[in-house]
Amino acid sequence: MLFEPLASSALQLRNRAVMAPMTRNRAVDANTPNALMAEYYGQRASAGLIITEGTSPSPDGLGYARIPGLFNSAQARGWKAVTDAVHAQGGKIFVQLMHTGRVSHVANLPAGAEVLGPMASACPGDIYTDSQGMQAHSTPRPMTATDIAYVVEEYANSALLAIEAGFDGVELHAANGYLIEQFLNANVNQRTDAFGGSIEGRNRFALEVARATVAAIGGDRVGIRLSPYGVFNSTGAFAEVDTQYLALTEELSKLGLAYLHLLDHSAMGAPPVPAELKARLRKAFEGNFILAGGFDRDSAERALHAGQADLIAFARPFLANPDLVTRLQANAALNAVDAATFYTPGPKGYTDYPALAA
Repeated sequence: MLFEPLASSALQLRNRAVMAPMTRNRAVDANTPNALMAEYYGQRASAGLIITEGTSPSPDGLGYARIPGLFNSAQARGWKAVTDAVHAQGGKIFVQLMHTGRVSHVANLPAGAEVLGPMASACPGDIYTDSQGMQAHSTPRPMTATDIAYVVEEYANSALLAIEAGFDGVELHAANGYLIEQFLNANVNQRTDAFGGSIEGRNRFALEVARATVAAIGGDRVGIRLSPYGVFNSTGAFAEVDTQYLALTEELSKLGLAYLHLLDHSAMGAPPVPAELKARLRKAFEGNFILAGGFDRDSAERALHAGQADLIAFARPFLANPDLVTRLQANAALNAVDAATFYTPGPKGYTDYPALAA
């Protein structure tokens, strides 16, 4: 099934292999996509669907060095070259909208931007900056109701720019400890207002962002990524996690989203998402369901045949193998990843991985 087309009301894809979003830090000039990035994504266009690296809808969300944005016309023009390269090869591409929230340092932000979060608590640990090397995360300013409304509008405006830039849709990054999950996660969000204090309160920001984005571009152009039980950026499971994510998924399903993208971090050492919860989320969501987390060809086929998902996302295998779908079909050996070049500027470890034919 992995190599069979998907034909649904929201997505028409030539296969069921999804290129998962992966931060690559190559937007070296004003967080604007460039020709090197267009080459990189164009090389991988045989995926059924490409989901880009995390892309900030706001100057305040550019927490990492050299990540791309999508909040001005120059960035939209840069992304247009990327979408053109993918579409020229017959591919489909969604942009992942990722506001880093408290996972940030002020040295990575443009002038006038600030670090925001649900609480005035810094993310534990350090973050890399080009100008100052490794630094402790900056302490965020806790977001007011006015700030929240403004950021929701930023997501909607970024989604409109995405369509202008030629994207087939957007994915809302509500996983991995970034801003939306900072509100979802009870270990991070200890607010007592309407955006915290309960399942409904913690889910509110994610749902407001989703509703605004759907209103801007339509539900069939919007997906969302979730990672319950993930521990990245000091999140982690909490007492009501299953109940909360089921309630969230039921509400998201009502919006007619193109897909729900569920990430299980257990392949990287985090606790697994319980199989029962995966099955309940799958049942609760009426749209396409993507599973991600340590899949190879055989495990992907098993999950698809068992009806556990409609699509399977691959991350590092796509990073090192621009022709991953061809390699998987042929049961060919895969290129090894070069971890030293994951986040470095330039083509090395980015566009120079050989294709099978070479």
